[in-house]
Amino acid sequence: MISLRQITKENIDEVLSLRVNDEQKTFVSTNSESLAQAYVYRETAWPFAVYEDDTLVGFIMMGYYDVKQYYTLWKFMIDEKYQNKGYGRQALKLGLDFIKDKFGQVDIYTGVAVGNKVAKGLYESVGFADTGLREFGMEELCLKS
Repeated sequence: MISLRQITKENIDEVLSLRVNDEQKTFVSTNSESLAQAYVYRETAWPFAVYEDDTLVGFIMMGYYDVKQYYTLWKFMIDEKYQNKGYGRQALKLGLDFIKDKFGQVDIYTGVAVGNKVAKGLYESVGFADTGLREFGMEELCLKS
């Protein structure tokens, strides 16, 4: 059973040790960078550890992007040891539900690195669509409410 849990002093070191495979490293920020951003934007960033039962398998962070005034799936990764097991799709749905439960039926945006076909396919499989915007090496996707 996949669940999202708060990041605490008990699990932060384990969250920081999560890794993607070498081919994916150019597509995602490290979790230490993401948690630093979550700290700076703590009023509008919501980071979670992703667990499969009691095993930590990933990291997800949602947020509110004030510059564009929209909600976003900001960061997302599943550790290389736990990929291709369906955990990503389940965690993604939980993250999207978090935003909807907290803020109602809102559009949710995300960016995917150009060339990251696996992530783009995952996002599209849950309803995200390409907006056509390309900036900073990212493709913008939107899940309409």
